[in-house]
Amino acid sequence: MPEWTNWSGKLSAEPQRITQVGTVDAIRSELLAAREGGWSVRTAGTAHSHYPLLPTSGVILDTRPLSGLVSVDRDAMTATFRAGTKIHACGQPLLEHGLGLLNQGDIDQQSVGGAIATGTHGTGVDLGSFSSAVTELLVLLVDGSVVTCSSDVEPDLFEASRLSLGAVGVVLQVTLRVREAYRLEEQRWLEPFESVMERIEELTSATRHFEYFWYPGQDRAICKSINLTDEPCRYPLGDEGQRLAWSFEVLPNQRLDPHTEMEYSIPAEHGPSCVADIKNLLSNSFPEVVWPIEYRTVAADEVWLSPARSRATVTVSIHEDVTRDETAYYKSAESVFRSYGGRPHWGKVHYLSGKDLAGDYDRWQDWWRVRDAVDPTGVLLNEPMRKLRGP
Repeated sequence: MPEWTNWSGKLSAEPQRITQVGTVDAIRSELLAAREGGWSVRTAGTAHSHYPLLPTSGVILDTRPLSGLVSVDRDAMTATFRAGTKIHACGQPLLEHGLGLLNQGDIDQQSVGGAIATGTHGTGVDLGSFSSAVTELLVLLVDGSVVTCSSDVEPDLFEASRLSLGAVGVVLQVTLRVREAYRLEEQRWLEPFESVMERIEELTSATRHFEYFWYPGQDRAICKSINLTDEPCRYPLGDEGQRLAWSFEVLPNQRLDPHTEMEYSIPAEHGPSCVADIKNLLSNSFPEVVWPIEYRTVAADEVWLSPARSRATVTVSIHEDVTRDETAYYKSAESVFRSYGGRPHWGKVHYLSGKDLAGDYDRWQDWWRVRDAVDPTGVLLNEPMRKLRGP
């Protein structure tokens, strides 16, 4: 029996099989066999999730062969990718058409399908998540049908599928809004933590992208801003904090140390207070933690299950070494996040039930209604997803 592990090695499973799929027929046959056999199917991108969205005793579909740029539409300013395409493989093909992604996160190893399934995002007060940039999807449903959906065609299926948790159908192609290709210049500096928090609104609004890391016990935060530039690219790129190049060459970074992560999306106005409370929690209750807090911003959107739904958002991330038990720290931090109305990142650690989450999302029941209508026997649900569903 094969063994599956996520990126950090913290999560594992022993599915019946892990199958590479690159065609509609191959995926359809797996779904139909699962319906008949009564087992679950989960679709893997790059296994970057810290929440157990993937583990199953059924079948894991490896979508790496389902990759590549399908088409661009310069009139509509959109680009269509196969869902298994890695984010790092989007930049150069788009640049050849004079285009670029609206934004991306600081990790570019995820698949496009995985990024929209979990609401992955970068940073920027005017910049939304990958899910918010989706304009059309091609989805293979459990019954074997292939459906094109958008805000105009099958709109409920579209809304459920553009942040699907991998449970609505198998996304084959993703059409994203794009923009003219652009270059970015990065700056990195150390600044006293208290100073950063006193002028956080100024810092987040002054450039296209701003974020910081603060390490427990340190007086200063590591700040990074990235802004648009007309200057020519500088190669070699240099160290992080000194790069000037095309967007896809500047935004991502190497994150090589295995770790676990919890991230909560907080209403923007409460971000500074929430961070102050997490900082105090670390000092008073978890002085042994050495991994940092990360602070980013995300624009509001109207995606049904988006943590940024209907509100400007600050995301606060906490981390721990993969070899340590993070449970006590993360549960205590989660209480702080929830006290500020925080919503969890779908791909990162949280301990919430479906009942908890139903209170966070006004379209929670609609999402499940659409999901259950196209997969009534729960082929695309693993055990953690069934627990989120509730009775």
